[in-house]
Amino acid sequence: MMKNLYSLSLLLIFGMVAGAQKNDPDAKKILDGVSARFKSFKTVEATFSYSVQNADGKILSSKNGTVSMKGTKYRVSFNGQEIYCDGTTVWNYDKSTNEVTISKLDAASGTITPQKLFTNFYDKDFLYTLNGVKKQGNKTLQEIQMTPTDKSKSFHTVYLLVDKNAKNIYSTKVLEKTGDRYSYTVTSLKTNKPMDDKMFVFDKSKYPGVEVVDLQ
Repeated sequence: MMKNLYSLSLLLIFGMVAGAQKNDPDAKKILDGVSARFKSFKTVEATFSYSVQNADGKILSSKNGTVSMKGTKYRVSFNGQEIYCDGTTVWNYDKSTNEVTISKLDAASGTITPQKLFTNFYDKDFLYTLNGVKKQGNKTLQEIQMTPTDKSKSFHTVYLLVDKNAKNIYSTKVLEKTGDRYSYTVTSLKTNKPMDDKMFVFDKSKYPGVEVVDLQ
């Protein structure tokens, strides 16, 4: 589950550079603009759709999710899973088993957070190039193709579509080596909405009988 979420995610999602000199400067300018805009927001709330297709183009699953962010805090709800982070502690709740796993957020470990997927996610492990511009409804979308420098990754290509005017990531498509394709599309985005810090902390009292696995 987490693998698929953060493949958004790449995703969301919510890419990354091993040699900036090999990357397309036009693509970098676009990605830098997305990152700068995101950092200007006090809070972000986004809803997204997620789908999986096989190599023949058949849709295997389709689901929706939400993510809320405030500074280093975040909360993600996705396919029966809820993830809370208050900036230091992470609670990962699985509805199917009524179990929550508690762990410390290790900022130095390179752990991917939703915030990173909207900011400097492209500056470490990927090469990227600007493919061109597409029109979808009233949106002008810039397509950026990204390939991992680590060829042992389970995927070989990531396509980002960036809303040119809004300077937001509109969608992400991850192409797996198996032929499967994971697609994530931002369906709504609200910024600077008041958010109580309590929403980023798991409240055990709201989950009767929950089993707690404390890894701290």
